Amino acid sequence: MREEFGVEATLIQGRGGIFEVRVGADVVSKKTFSGFPTEDEIVRAVAAALPPG
Repeated sequence: MREEFGVEATLIQGRGGIFEVRVGADVVSKKTFSGFPTEDEIVRAVAAALPPG
């Protein structure tokens, strides 16, 4: 995330197989019944959630 957007990402350990990617308080990507999002899907979701510029 630092290289792509110039922002720091923080890993917060969860429980029960939960995987969520948040920008601020908003969940922008997460694990679903079909599996984990790809790296490209996560990057696109974060980019869409960040303010322009």
